[in-house]
Amino acid sequence: MDIAWGAPEENRRRAEQLIAQSEPSDLYVLPEMWATGFTMTPETQAEDETNSPSLAWMQQIAERHQCAVCGSLAIKAFDGTYRNRLYFVTPSLAEGKCQEDGGKQAPHYTYYDKHHLFTHGHEHEHYTPGHEAVIFLWKDFRILFQTCYDARFPVFSRYGRVGEYDAIIYVANWPASRRLAWDTLIRARAIENQSYVVAVNRVGTDPVTHYDGGSAVIDPIGRTVAEAPDGQTSAVSAVLDNERLQSMRQHFRVLDDRDNILLR
Repeated sequence: MDIAWGAPEENRRRAEQLIAQSEPSDLYVLPEMWATGFTMTPETQAEDETNSPSLAWMQQIAERHQCAVCGSLAIKAFDGTYRNRLYFVTPSLAEGKCQEDGGKQAPHYTYYDKHHLFTHGHEHEHYTPGHEAVIFLWKDFRILFQTCYDARFPVFSRYGRVGEYDAIIYVANWPASRRLAWDTLIRARAIENQSYVVAVNRVGTDPVTHYDGGSAVIDPIGRTVAEAPDGQTSAVSAVLDNERLQSMRQHFRVLDDRDNILLR
C-alpha cells in the first residue's frame, strides 16, 4: 500500500479498502509502520501500547472477517521506550499458540519487536530493539515474524536455531534504490530455510525516499507463488500448502545438514 505520511486514520481507511477488495483469507499482511510511514519522530507519531487506535482497528478487522491481521506500528511501550512492533492479531474465538512467549502474547494478539534496527537510517537512535525471535502457530502453520532490515541477517532467522517454523513473514519499508537486495534476500531466506516467505513492502514516497513494492509470496524452493505489481497499491492472495512443504522437507533433507551456529 501507499502509506499516507503521518496519517493513521487515512491509512486505516486505505488498508480497510484493500482488505474489502481482496479474496477472503485466513491472514492479511500489511507493511512495516503501515499507519504512519517509517517515522523517526516516534515521540509525536507513535501510538501508546495501552491505547492504540491502529491496534484496535486490527482487532476489529480480525473479528469482522474471522481472520488474522499482521503489520508493524510505531509504539510507545509501557516502559516509555519506543518500539517498531509487529502485531499479529487473531479473532477472539480463534486458537493460536506463541512458541516463544517471553511476555509477548496477550489475549487475541502476539507481537515481535524489531531486532535489527536500521542504523543507516538512524532508527536505533529513536527505537529500542527487541531481542527474541517470535514464532506463532496459526491455522497449522508455525510463522516466524521478521521486519525489514532483519532480512539481511540470516543467522537471526535460521530454522532450528530460533525454533521450527513453516513460514516467515517480512513486513517492510524497503526503498526502491535497494530493490535488488530485497528480491534476492527474501528468496534466499525461503531457500535456505526450506520455508514459505510472505514479504510485504510499501509503495509510494515519504520525506526521505521512494518505494516500489516487490511484495511477494515465495515458496520453499524460491519460486514466486504470488506477487504484487510494482509501484501500485494492490492486494494479492496465495494459498500456502503445508502438506507439500513437509513432504518436500522430508524428501530433500537439506535442514539436517545445516550448521549449528551458537551466538555469543
